[in-house]
Amino acid sequence: MTSQSVLFDAPGPRARRLSLILSIVTGVLILGGVVWLVVTLAAPRESGGVILPGMFDASRWEALALARFWEIVGAGVLATLSAAAVAAVGALVLGVLFSLMRSSTIPWVRVPTAWLIEFLRGMPVLLMMLFILLIASTGAFWAVVIALILYNGTLIGEALRAGLVALPKGQREAALSIGMREFQSKRLVEFPQAFRQMLPIIVAQLVVLLKDTSLGYIVGYHELIRTTMNQLSSALGNRYLFTLFVVALVIYLAINLTLSWFARWLSRRTASGGGRSTKRGGGPVDPDQAILAAQATAAAKQSPHQGGNI
Repeated sequence: MTSQSVLFDAPGPRARRLSLILSIVTGVLILGGVVWLVVTLAAPRESGGVILPGMFDASRWEALALARFWEIVGAGVLATLSAAAVAAVGALVLGVLFSLMRSSTIPWVRVPTAWLIEFLRGMPVLLMMLFILLIASTGAFWAVVIALILYNGTLIGEALRAGLVALPKGQREAALSIGMREFQSKRLVEFPQAFRQMLPIIVAQLVVLLKDTSLGYIVGYHELIRTTMNQLSSALGNRYLFTLFVVALVIYLAINLTLSWFARWLSRRTASGGGRSTKRGGGPVDPDQAILAAQATAAAKQSPHQGGNI
């Protein structure tokens, strides 16, 4: 008896035939959708009374040979990465501060911090950018950066707090027994372990931060999408609109997939104790689910029904 037959019944002839038919039908539908998309994009279309060639026509891609084109695109990429880098550093610093304040034993520090975190988590990032831009008049760059710092700092702070709570109580008790104070125990013993444990979640949240820089388009920040889909499309005309869309898509995919791969690699490395990564399939880390899992683990460890103390 194989391990598969223990988990479920082996499919019979009718089930295998039905599965084959559904697989063929699904494959045909997907192939038909791809063919329809290619035919639609390749067909000529009218824009402003002028017949334009299909999207795959060579004249649609002539702008890629211009050096000035790539200079402007490069400026947009640099603006996106600059905002993401500054916001990432600020979000990490704010997350560390929030995690320490949220886990404080002093009520007048812990309770207001919890209210502030819930408020910032519940406010949309775009609304936060608009509020900062209109009220504080900081300029587009700092409106984007500050909003990303506030929103992602709260999520990183909650992840670090969950990591602190999930640590065994013996870590704190051992630190206190050798004369450390409460804050020293968190700073020197507990926090480094929690940070290492939650590092893949933090990296995954920074990937989300990078993608959220595209919201700067609304507040007038010249990031990648505004540079390509607005500035260059106005200068080159509708003929190159699809080309600009493809260029922006490829650049975003290259950056985000690289960071996502790094997050998965880091997750395997930390899960295996820093040794060789195993060959388990690992998907992208979901920060919200991981925080909930860490909080559930912490609650289970703190349960009075788990192993009585001697």
